[in-house]
Amino acid sequence: MKVLVYNYRDFDEDQWFKKYSEELGIELEICREAPALGKNTDLSKGCDALSIITTKIPGEMVEEFYRNGVRYISTRTIGYDHIDLKKCEELGIQVGNAVYGPEGVADYTVMLMLMSLRKMKRIMQRAEINDFSLKGIQGRELKDFSVGVIGTGRIGKTVIKNLTGFGCKIYAYDKYQNDEVKKYAEYVDFETLLKNSDIITLHTPLTEENFHLLNKDTIAKMKDNSVIINTARGGLIDSTALIEALKSGKIAACGLDVVENEFGMYYNDLKSDMLDNDALMILRSMPNVIVTPHMAFYTDNAIRDMVGNSLKSIKAWRDGSENPWRVL
Repeated sequence: MKVLVYNYRDFDEDQWFKKYSEELGIELEICREAPALGKNTDLSKGCDALSIITTKIPGEMVEEFYRNGVRYISTRTIGYDHIDLKKCEELGIQVGNAVYGPEGVADYTVMLMLMSLRKMKRIMQRAEINDFSLKGIQGRELKDFSVGVIGTGRIGKTVIKNLTGFGCKIYAYDKYQNDEVKKYAEYVDFETLLKNSDIITLHTPLTEENFHLLNKDTIAKMKDNSVIINTARGGLIDSTALIEALKSGKIAACGLDVVENEFGMYYNDLKSDMLDNDALMILRSMPNVIVTPHMAFYTDNAIRDMVGNSLKSIKAWRDGSENPWRVL
């Protein structure tokens, strides 16, 4: 069986692709670039499956892959909203994701909370120019805050466990409640969480139903001077509404590892390019907003698991065996 790997990275993924492809008996075709219709999609001819990352796979590209013989697409990410699932289902292409340990993203989430509360962005900026004054950088302590966790899957649950050591009140919201979470947090409805949380952190997949989950109306229901953390998907927050809330002071600070319309931007060297993302440029200019380039997942363990589980998912599909990574 032959698998085409897009966005193949030599510096961190190479050793794991070599290890797992040999162990699983998979022949790899390598493309170091993102899939681009009419440029490198023809490389998929003769390949049974693809391994991709968070690059857009629209319907017309899915059709091209199907014509070339591809019948399975595995994304080396937990999220899979970048793939046109409807077109895949229509054509009979199966899709899988690659689950990795939740600890890296959970750690990063708490780090962003602490950095936001302690005004770390401004502290570091001042230190760079030898400004060691105190005015304007007085921080707050996490123990004095209530934290609302939206989404209590593997990552959200781990964030909640991490927070228990800080002594803060924890609220949780999820359509599917978890008994283990109930040991540490109080499940409440969505509006109650908005009204009672000083910090809101997002840990839910992006779907049509929860697109712009935090918008003008829902942000208005939040506590004044609250903090928003997002290490999930950018589309969960309406960027325009968020910027207005930051300008008005409704939202005191943000820690964002993801932003809207980031596809095709992150993980590329664009320092000499004009970015076509006005919201990102505004958010980065604000002293109370920390923006990082979708880095929360990026640990040694995660890269190993992302590559390994992507190929294991493809092998399970080929063998017709149980496939815990299959999402379509």
